[in-house]
Amino acid sequence: LTMKKHIICFGDSNTHGYCAMNDGRFDENERWTCLLQKSLGEDYLILEEGLSGRTTCFRDPVFEGLSGLDYLYPCLMSHEPVDLLVIMLGTNDTKERFSAGAPAIGLGMIRLVKKAMATTDCWRDGKPQILIVTPQNIGKEYEHSNVAGTMGKGCAEKSQGLAAEYERIAGQFGCYYLDANEVVKAKPNDIDHMHLTAQGHKELAEALDKKIREILMQKPELGVRIEASYDKQKLSTSEDISQNSIAAGNLE
Repeated sequence: LTMKKHIICFGDSNTHGYCAMNDGRFDENERWTCLLQKSLGEDYLILEEGLSGRTTCFRDPVFEGLSGLDYLYPCLMSHEPVDLLVIMLGTNDTKERFSAGAPAIGLGMIRLVKKAMATTDCWRDGKPQILIVTPQNIGKEYEHSNVAGTMGKGCAEKSQGLAAEYERIAGQFGCYYLDANEVVKAKPNDIDHMHLTAQGHKELAEALDKKIREILMQKPELGVRIEASYDKQKLSTSEDISQNSIAAGNLE
């Protein structure tokens, strides 16, 4: 028997499957992660790693354990060997209390990518493969919803700037890229205007099915792009970023 291909879906409440309609969770017939498992089939294992409130690297002063950077290493090592890491984060980083615009959130994504690539023991055959997904933009209507107070001002505008940042980062580090705004046609729910609807989950799953098949079914020689980028970056396990970059991005 051949081991299944392990795909980690690392995200926030839109990966966990939060349902604003009932303040609960979409079930296994509705969540995009579960729909993706069904469509990809038995040769793949989808590992749901979605946590409501999770950020790229910012530690929330209100809730504990929400920095994606702090959890990434044990997450990767728990699920090794990893064939693909799908990262869809950034929505929570737009909260006013983090004082981070799209460029600073992009620096947070860079820290995640560098840490993932540096966790060499988790990757099947030592080859990191990462798919960065820009989350669906927050609707400006959130300002008049029940989450306006905790989210703060400017979140919709910040989220709209993530696609350009993430696409550039994917190219810089040799990651694969997908913009959920290009494939999810259903608008966010009309309650908080930031979480996927059931239709949104369906559309995202369909797009990811196609994208993941392209990534994991490609010929070996086509994977050179990832390895070359990995070597070029000369990554270390400390996933260092220059102090100037940290200061400029207001990162911790």
